[in-house]
Amino acid sequence: MIKKRSGNNHIVKRYYLRHLVPVAVWLGAVVVVVWLFYQRAERFEIVGIAQGQVRQVATSSTGRIRNVSVDLFEAVHAGQTLAVVDTLRDDEQMLEAELQAQLRVAVAEAERLASLLIPTQEQLQADTASMRISLADNERRFAVDVEAARLRILELQGALASDRVTLDDLDMEVRILEDLLSREAIAPYEVERAKVQYKSLDGKVKETEQQLEQTREDLRKAETRRDEFSRQHLPELSIDHALEAIRKEITVQEERMKGLLAQLATLDVRKNVEVKSPIDGMVIAVRQRAAEVLLQRPGEQMIRRAGEVVAAGDPILAVAEQEPTEIVAYVSEHQLMLLKDQMTVRLVKAREPAQIAQSRVSRIGPTIELMPQRLWLNPNIPQWGRPVLIDIPPGMTIVSGEIVGIRDL
Repeated sequence: MIKKRSGNNHIVKRYYLRHLVPVAVWLGAVVVVVWLFYQRAERFEIVGIAQGQVRQVATSSTGRIRNVSVDLFEAVHAGQTLAVVDTLRDDEQMLEAELQAQLRVAVAEAERLASLLIPTQEQLQADTASMRISLADNERRFAVDVEAARLRILELQGALASDRVTLDDLDMEVRILEDLLSREAIAPYEVERAKVQYKSLDGKVKETEQQLEQTREDLRKAETRRDEFSRQHLPELSIDHALEAIRKEITVQEERMKGLLAQLATLDVRKNVEVKSPIDGMVIAVRQRAAEVLLQRPGEQMIRRAGEVVAAGDPILAVAEQEPTEIVAYVSEHQLMLLKDQMTVRLVKAREPAQIAQSRVSRIGPTIELMPQRLWLNPNIPQWGRPVLIDIPPGMTIVSGEIVGIRDL
C-alpha cells in the first residue's frame, strides 16, 4: 500500500514538471518582452545629418574680379588669398564725380565767356570799319586774340581731361578682355571691339593734344604781337573795361581748372582688394536660391571667374570645413517628451568602418521645423520635427552631409 502511494506521488510530480515549467518559461518571456517594449518606449531613435561651417566669401564694394587663385574642391587655410578684385573706393569715387562736375562747370563758364567775347569782337570790327584804326583799337584787337586763345586752351584742356579718364577705363577693359580671351572665356570679337574703341579715342586724344599745342603756340604769338605793339606806342593806351572784366574772369577759370586737373591727375579711385579665406577648409560651389538653380546651365555659378563684375555682398565662392563639427537631427512631436538638453546619446555610423560613439545634445531648437527631404520616411510626404544639435566626439570620422543614427542611452 505504501509503495503504491509513493508511485502516485512520483507521477503527480512528473505531471506538474511537464506542464508547469513551460508555463513558467512562457510567463517569464512575456514579462521580458513587456519590459523590453517599455524600455523601447522610453527611448528614441532618430537620424541626423553631419554638417560643418560654410562661409560665403564676398566683397563689401562693387568691383571686377581680376584673378581667382583657387579651384573647386581645393583645400585652403584661414587667411589665404582666394581672389583679387578691382573695387571702387567709395570716398574717392565720390570725390572724382565731384571734381568732374566742377570741371564741367568750369568748361561751361569758359564757353559763356567765349560767347561774351563774340559781341565784343563784332563791336570792335564795326568800329574799325567806321573809323580809322587807332592805337586803342589795335590794342583791343591784339588783346581779343590773346584772350580767345586762352579760352580755346581752357576748352581743349577740359575735353582732354575727360577723354583721358575714359581712355584709362577702356585700357583696363582691353587688358581684362585679353586675359579672358587667353583663357578662352570670351569670343575674339569682343576684344577687337574694345580695341577699336580704345584706338578711336586714343586718336582723338592725340588730335586734341596737337590742337592744344597749336593753340598754345598761337597764344604765344598773339602775346608777342600784343607786347610788341604796346612797346611801340607811348603812352600805353587803356584797355576797354568790358574786355578787362572778361580777362579777369578767364584768369579765375584758368586757375580753377589748373587746380581741378591737378587733383584728378593724383586721384586713384581703384584699388585691388584681396579676398581671403575666413576659415580652414575646402572651396565649394556657391549656394544658389532655388529659383536661380532652375535657370542655371550646367557648370554655371560654381565659383566666380576673372573678368566678372560682382556687386557688394554677392558671393564669389564658398569655403566649407573639411570635417563636420556637429550633427543636426530632428525629433518628432511624439518623442518631444523624451528630449532633454545636455542628455547623453549614442551615435551610430553605419558605413564602413562602422563606429559607435557617445555624445550629448548641445542645443535644442525653439520651434518645430520642416525636416530636410533626405530624412523623410516617404519622399512624397513632408515631415516636421524639432531640431537638435549634437556634438561630434573626437575620433569619429564622419563626412559632411553623412546620415548618422542617434539613439538614446
